[in-house]
Amino acid sequence: MMQKLRNKIPVYYENREAMENPAKYLEGLSIHLSDIIEAKERMTRFSGIIRTLFAETSDGIIESPLVSAFNLQKQYFVGMKGKLYLKLDSHLAVAGSIKARGGIYEVLKVTESILNEHSVKISEDHLGEIRSCLKDYTLSVASTGNLGLSIGIMSKALGFNAIVHMSKEAKQWKKDRLIRKGVQVIEHDGDFTFAAKMGREQALKNSHEHFVDDENSKDLFLGYAVAALRIKEQFESLDIHITDNQKLYLYLPCGVGGSPGGITFGFKHIFGENVKCYFAEPTNCPSMLMGVMTKKFGSLNVNDYGIDNKTRLDGLAVASPSNFVAPMMEKLCDGFYTVEDDDMYRYLYYLKKSENIKIEPSAAAGIPGVKHTGNMDKEGYHIIWTTGGLFVPDDIYDRMYREGECLCHQK
Repeated sequence: MMQKLRNKIPVYYENREAMENPAKYLEGLSIHLSDIIEAKERMTRFSGIIRTLFAETSDGIIESPLVSAFNLQKQYFVGMKGKLYLKLDSHLAVAGSIKARGGIYEVLKVTESILNEHSVKISEDHLGEIRSCLKDYTLSVASTGNLGLSIGIMSKALGFNAIVHMSKEAKQWKKDRLIRKGVQVIEHDGDFTFAAKMGREQALKNSHEHFVDDENSKDLFLGYAVAALRIKEQFESLDIHITDNQKLYLYLPCGVGGSPGGITFGFKHIFGENVKCYFAEPTNCPSMLMGVMTKKFGSLNVNDYGIDNKTRLDGLAVASPSNFVAPMMEKLCDGFYTVEDDDMYRYLYYLKKSENIKIEPSAAAGIPGVKHTGNMDKEGYHIIWTTGGLFVPDDIYDRMYREGECLCHQK
């Protein structure tokens, strides 16, 4: 296995440490289902403000649709026994990616703490007072792109000063979008781990600055976990029932691990042994897989194994996994698989052609999961989590689509 990883050959790693029944393990952790419920309630308290700030959220709840992938399944997963769905976090309002879940939640958590300290009401009717209160505070984050959009856009809209430390993998259009929103963008020559280090150090110099730490944040993690409570409601509306005979399978792109880890944490609480979760990483930076496999967790750096961490899947370009999340995933994540960059452009093309859905390449990493994990013959419900792409400029998307089309014809 290690030799294949070094040679950047796609692999599937079945995690035999994962708990068949995760309930006992979950009970022993410092965060629980009650924390997820509290996070959901906090988001609801801010719904009026969010609705006022972002008209595209008609009810002030930032949530994505769950849709059938019938055409994708029929055309590219011939013989598959279960039913294929897409969870379109690629189309989440405000930030256009899965990072809207955790990022916006942490912004709201910090906001509520400050407003309570100053006795300011959490209400759309007091938005002017809220902005006046927050103008002396700064929220900062390190990002390869999407988390920066989430934190930057929401914090700036509420009245914070916003700073995003961008790693070298970040796309220019994401930097430009932040700058247009009035966010300060600080570019670094290093990778995500380096940008995070620089961001932490700067924030320590300002007592009114909160650094959103993607590698260690409990609040980001809980924001992602709320997805399990929300999807349970969507299942009810679609008459989907998860049982011992009709299990649930999730395929989640993974960078530093906060978003897929939080989602897995939430789903294991709600669906227990009837949900199986799989993480997808680029062949050039399989940091979570290697961190779990070697049990080095967050101290693992793929560069130490001759793996260069160079990938065009910018949202997944992470050399070291979260040390907060990785130890939990040793017990909760059922398997890991790696994907090649070119294949993600092919699947971006497949998805647009079959379902007319636009995503970015890193968001396609979940698509081949059904095949890579050997789950083609598993009955039940298979959910591919698409993680970003709504705001990709049309000209850039068109080039990626054409590249995917050419690659398909070459194969």
